[in-house]
Amino acid sequence: MQGVLTGFAVIAVVIAVGYVIGRRGHLGEHGREVLTKLAFHVASPALLFTTLAGTDLSVIFSSRLLVTALSTAAAAGVFVAVGAVRRWGVGRTTIGALCSSYVNAGNLGIPIAVYVLGDASLVAPVLLFQLVGITPVALTILDLSGGGGKGPLRRRLLTPLRNPIALGSLAGVAVSAAGVRVPAPVMDPLTLIGGMSVPAVLLAFGISLCGSTMPGRGPDRHPVFLSVALKSLGQPAAAWALAAGVFGLRGAPLLDVVVTSALPAAQNLFTYASSYGVAERLARDSILLSTVLSVPVLVVVAALLG
Repeated sequence: MQGVLTGFAVIAVVIAVGYVIGRRGHLGEHGREVLTKLAFHVASPALLFTTLAGTDLSVIFSSRLLVTALSTAAAAGVFVAVGAVRRWGVGRTTIGALCSSYVNAGNLGIPIAVYVLGDASLVAPVLLFQLVGITPVALTILDLSGGGGKGPLRRRLLTPLRNPIALGSLAGVAVSAAGVRVPAPVMDPLTLIGGMSVPAVLLAFGISLCGSTMPGRGPDRHPVFLSVALKSLGQPAAAWALAAGVFGLRGAPLLDVVVTSALPAAQNLFTYASSYGVAERLARDSILLSTVLSVPVLVVVAALLG
């Protein structure tokens, strides 16, 4: 229980600092955009490379990860289906599907894994799956739907290799798979730069709250409510049904997959939405509401399955 509260407290404090910075105008009118670009183009790729380069890739072969993948696909698939019927557009539907299924496995998942599950490495499979599987696909869709689809076929097929987030992830996986040990003079600066990623994302998110209306209002309210419901309730319910009913998981393994699935939408989704100039309010409101709702959900899950 302490891990849930500690993880959320850390995030809340940094977002609050960003809000104060935005209210007082310390970074000027373009502060949020600068932080977003810093995170997207520099800090996040460095963080992903250093994280994945030192990860044992054997963790991807597990029933727990399969449960995570299937519950993620279920939550995202529902949003995509509704978005197609309601004609919300490719970009907005992509961001909404991410907010419905892409969990905060990094800055929130790690402390919760340590204090609730007792092992920080339990979030590694989820992190790998999202960074290597979901992120390149989603960002490629955003690239192509935003005009990147014009031009020669060769250029379109190489779209993932022009994205800094995808490049950082794939490079880290390649280094880990090859068993290469990156020299300290190379890894240490990247680690230092990567350390800016999470604070920059959270600060930018806090700044974005300045002058904003209450979440869940405006033209994006229906996509917001759908994504929050899927993220906070649908995905953990699907994970529990699959883990217990299909894969026969019990005890600690069952708790692991349900807790990780109940984590809120990741803050870096707002960075993606801002970088591509699509569905920013949808991303911001979904992240904020799912973060608030995940507190009681995680407490209940830990109490029932712990």
